[in-house]
Parts: sequence; C-alpha cells; structure tokens
Amino acid sequence: MGNNGRLMNSSAWLRLIVGTLLAMGLFSPPQALAQVPARFYLKTLAGANAVPLIYESISGNTNPFDPAHTVSAGADFDADMALAGYAHAFPLFDRSAMAAVLVPMGRISGDVTAAGRTFNQSASGFGDPMLEFDINLLGPPAQKNIPDALRYEPGFSVDLLADLALPIGEYDSDQPLNIGQNRWYGRLGMPIIWQLGPWVPGRRTTLELLPAVWLFGDNDDYVGQTMETDPLFQLDAHLSRDFTEHAWGALDFAWYNGGKATIDGVSGEKLDNLGVGITLGYQVNDNLNLTFGYKSTLNDDDPEDLSMDMFMVTLVYGIGNPRCFLDGDGGGKYVNTSLFLCCAW
Repeated sequence: MGNNGRLMNSSAWLRLIVGTLLAMGLFSPPQALAQVPARFYLKTLAGANAVPLIYESISGNTNPFDPAHTVSAGADFDADMALAGYAHAFPLFDRSAMAAVLVPMGRISGDVTAAGRTFNQSASGFGDPMLEFDINLLGPPAQKNIPDALRYEPGFSVDLLADLALPIGEYDSDQPLNIGQNRWYGRLGMPIIWQLGPWVPGRRTTLELLPAVWLFGDNDDYVGQTMETDPLFQLDAHLSRDFTEHAWGALDFAWYNGGKATIDGVSGEKLDNLGVGITLGYQVNDNLNLTFGYKSTLNDDDPEDLSMDMFMVTLVYGIGNPRCFLDGDGGGKYVNTSLFLCCAW
C-alpha cells in the first residue's frame, strides 16, 4: 500500500513535470525574428517525440522567412507563417540531446525594392526545411527514467546547438520576395539556462541566454544577380517566472548585429537592432499547454533599420515517453505515459 501511494504521488508529479517540460521545451520556430521562446531548451525524458504546428502573424520591412533579415528600405510586408515538423529527445554519451526537423509554410505579400525597382509581390508555399541538433554540454545528465525526471533541475546548463536549412523551398528567381531562399544557411549557438532559486512548480525562475551566429551561402540567382550575406550575430535573452504551478510568463530580448547583404558588389547596411517581447504560458491540464507571444523591434525609426512585429499562438498537447521505468520507491513498476504528441496552433 505504501509503495502504491508513493507510485501515485510520483505519477502525479511526473505528469506535472513531464507535461510542463515537454510542452515548453521541445519545439519552436527558428525563423520569424529568429528567436526561440523562454524555456525552450529545458530538458525532458529521453525517448520523447513531438509533432508541432505553430502559427505566426508577422509584419515589417524584411522577409520573415529569411533569418538574414535583409532590410528593404520602405518595404511593408505582411506574412502568415505556419511550421510543422518532428523532434526526438534521446541520450547521447549520457547527455540530453534532441534532433528535429521543421518545415515552414505560409504566405507573404507587400512592396519590395530591388535593383532600383519597386515590386508589389506575393509568394506562398513551403519554405526551406531546417534540421536541428542540440546536445547538453554542462548540466544535469540525461533523464532516462521517471526518478531522473523527478530529480531534474537545470541549475546552470550550457548546450551546443546546430541548425542547417535545406534550400529546396518555393523560389522564383524573377522576384525578390520568396518563401524559399535558394541558398544554404544555418546557425551555431550555445543555449544557456541559469536557474534562479528553487525548482518547484509555482516558484521556478530562469535567466536564459542564446548567443548564436547565422552563416549564409550565396544566392546566385537573386533576380538575375548574386547576393552574398555576412554572418549575423544574434543574442536572445529571457527572464521567466512561474505565476502559479500552471502559469508562467517571460520578458524576451534580442540583439541582431551584422548580416550585411551585398548584391553584385553593391553593399547594404549591417544590422544593429534590438527586439523585445513578452510570452505567457498556461498548462491547461497534464497534457495541454497554451502559449501567447508578442515580439517587436526597437530603434527602428530609420528606413534602413530592421522593423518587425510578430504575434504567435501555440497550443500544445502532449503525453510522455512510453514505458518510463520507475525504480526505487516505485517497487520496480513502471508508469505507461505513452508517446508525447505536440500540436501547436
């Protein structure tokens, strides 16, 4: 009877912790404003899987499907973006790791100036799929069973992150505005999580940093010209706090620097812009999480400055890892938490 009671208590905590971590920490769009939300790189049980759908509404003077954020002075774009994909969490050398693929899709329209001409254009379809790999370098070991999940605290954690986009998205070389980018590009970064205070539901606080550099190949058919882009450095920062056991919020910050575009030898301006935002999350029940986010650039008064506004709504449904073994007080039993399914909307 004592073992059964402890098993039930462990199961309740497992559903709360695993549901929260999976909902918050397994998926996010890498493109629009190229910024992931708070608590994205919190770790979860090995073996967890996710399938997301994420919707964003974006406006500004740059193509949100292009993480280079090349500014078109005086442009006014509106875009609706959705992302779908798959992610899998697994242990690697006893460290937490994740592999994922994301496919952006949607529509964009507006006025754009290229080669001295102004175009009123629109594009729709599928963008460039992005592969992502993340592995923890410093922090708690991989969560291989329920006791590991119950003991999890991020403490001070550092990851290594690598993204690679495949240039197979929709692209029309006769116009500058496109969903696909007709070039290879990717990102290298080091996500950092610093736990502030106790790791107790309702009291969790984190400070998170993600310094990263985006690298871009050449687009050799940009309206009949060649476009080169310098590396873009980006720093994301988040201060997040639980309001209750099921609700949390975060203040978001981003800095973009570099990414100067050169078209047939004519160079543009490099970025040096700031962005701020807010994220609110609510865990409706053990398997359902709702998130709202808004982000906007600052110091964007000059026509050459990056200017973007983004609103995102995400609905996440999830269940944990199948046959998570419960040892110790669980009396050698296991809790069947099935497969995690993440569906964002």
